[in-house]
This record gives sequence, C-alpha cells and structure tokens, in this order.
Amino acid sequence: MPTFSLTINNKPQTVEVEEGTPLLWALRDTLGLTGTKYGCGAGLCGSCTVHVDGEATRSCVTPVDAVAGKSVVTIEGLSQNRNHPLQLAWLEEEVPQCGYCQPGQIMTAAALLAQKPHPTDEDIDSAFAMNICRCGMYNRIRSAIHLAAKGQLPVKGGQK
Repeated sequence: MPTFSLTINNKPQTVEVEEGTPLLWALRDTLGLTGTKYGCGAGLCGSCTVHVDGEATRSCVTPVDAVAGKSVVTIEGLSQNRNHPLQLAWLEEEVPQCGYCQPGQIMTAAALLAQKPHPTDEDIDSAFAMNICRCGMYNRIRSAIHLAAKGQLPVKGGQK
C-alpha cells in the first residue's frame, strides 16, 4: 500500500492508504481526526470542508495523493482551546443546532475571513453557496461571521 506524507494541523504525518482514497477517510479512519464529517460524499454539502494550503477544500472528493506534501488543517487544528474567533462567535450567535455540519461551516468561514477579513453579505452568500445546513441556521451563520470579523467577542474562556 502506498504511503503519503502531509502536514496535518502543523504536524508532519504519514498515512498508508490506497491511492485515490479520499482525504476525509485518511483523516477520520487512519488518523482519528473525526471532527471532519461525512455528509454527501459528492462534495456538494460542505460538511467535510478542511483547508488545504489555506483553501477551503471538500475532503470527501479530494484524493489523499492529490494533497501529498501539502498542509491540511482540520477543525481540530483551527485552535487548540476552541477559542478561535469563529468558534466563539458561533457560540455567541447560538449557531449550532444539530451541529453536524458546523465543522465544515466554520472551516469555510475561516477560509473566507482569511481572504476577506470584512466580508459583505454577498461575499458570505457566495462562499456558502454550496454549504448545506439542514437546520437552516444561515442567518445565524452570517451574523457569526460578521461578529468574528469585528473582533468584538465576549471572553468566555474559549469553551462553553
């Protein structure tokens, strides 16, 4: 079986998986990083979003061999203490309902804010056009992104 080297959450990793194995399964099954979720398996819902070299990427349709040698950040790597401004904003705006899609939503938002620190509603709508939240929290997601962009979050110790 082939071996692939990547950097996952700033840590060099080697995974031994079949060529063509989706990155999602290498993360979840091989490395035990289960924060990234399986949603549709076709790259349409966004639940599996991670960052590959800073770009929001659907891990369910990205073969691990396509990201060999690259840097991958999962929801576990976004912050060590769950105190990333988006994570705090998500709690402040009470975004999570069932919570299943939230890691992918937050990772999409983090990639957006890295490119556009003060996005408009249109920027957010465009970035999230292919993200599905079955609970319909789209307005709360937009509010949380704006709150994180303002940087005026209450200090809650990074956890709730």
